[in-house]
Amino acid sequence: MADEIPTLVWGTGNIGRAAIRAVAARPGLALHAVLVHDPAKVGRDAGELAGLGRKLGVAATDDVADALRGARAVVYAASGDVRPDAALADVIRAIQGGAVVVTPALYAFYDPPSAPAGQREQVLAAVAAGGGSLFASGVDPGWANDVLPLMMAGLGTSIEAVRCQEIFDYSTYDQQDSVRYLVGMGQPMDYEPPMTAPDVPTMVWGGQIRLMARALGVAVTEIEEHVERAPLPGSVDTATMGRFEAGTQGGVRFEVRGLVGGAARIVIEHVTRIHASVAPQWPQAPDGVGAHRVVIEGRPRIEVTIEAADEDGNRSAGGNATAVGRLVGAIGWLVEHPAGVYDALEVPVGAPVGLWEGESQ
Repeated sequence: MADEIPTLVWGTGNIGRAAIRAVAARPGLALHAVLVHDPAKVGRDAGELAGLGRKLGVAATDDVADALRGARAVVYAASGDVRPDAALADVIRAIQGGAVVVTPALYAFYDPPSAPAGQREQVLAAVAAGGGSLFASGVDPGWANDVLPLMMAGLGTSIEAVRCQEIFDYSTYDQQDSVRYLVGMGQPMDYEPPMTAPDVPTMVWGGQIRLMARALGVAVTEIEEHVERAPLPGSVDTATMGRFEAGTQGGVRFEVRGLVGGAARIVIEHVTRIHASVAPQWPQAPDGVGAHRVVIEGRPRIEVTIEAADEDGNRSAGGNATAVGRLVGAIGWLVEHPAGVYDALEVPVGAPVGLWEGESQ
């Protein structure tokens, strides 16, 4: 339809697959193009790459210029973990072309006011030159570290602390490089995982701490990190990533703590295992597989646990899908608003109009 927003999905990994499905399902959006890096994916139908079981009539391409041509929106799903400069350059290119870009890849822009000045200036220059916009929200997922805790906090009389938890068993996660090398699962206990190296957790999640602090009207004077690692008590065989040997890293728990008045008042905590037997004293998901939890310490004490599943019940895929739903749901709002750089406090959660399964569109 002529009034649909032509939307490019850039990348077809765990996030990109969910993005293709979300764009295809969302009224008001039209899948314009799909960009891939792997030559083996070029020419394949987007529906096949997304695991939809049906064709969407859009063939994947590796031609960036051609894919961007005519795109009014871009879901940037390529990795920013090991290629932050390249990811920023890609996003700037799309904004300069006039597209609104939604992405989890640019950690610094989860809280735009605290983004490094040089990066912020580059993005704002692209906005001014091309008329595009940017909205970055976390893949962990962002709503669990911003809109959900802030909504829960608003139901209380007084607040002592806010804690956001992601608790996951990674044994079914289909991303071996990230699990083994970025997070360190299956590595010797003296291996330092890049994800938990000093200052990295703050780089990734510090923006969300600062964003929540802004919304709550408190000043975070310092952000500190706490990391614990635990070995596998026995070898584990997984369906997607092979064997993880006993004695190697089987779990990691870390906290990014926003200090207010010298105390940890806003905390983002991740608890990740490769098997349920690892560190049983750490927080557990209700089903032992995966969940997101928000705890508001105060009066009253509020605790909310959310479980999401996708791709045949996979909890990690469910988390990805909800993160993507938040981003894709924002596209229509961004297109209707002035060019700029937006955050989760400004962009409303997309209305579910027309998403009822089976509804004719």
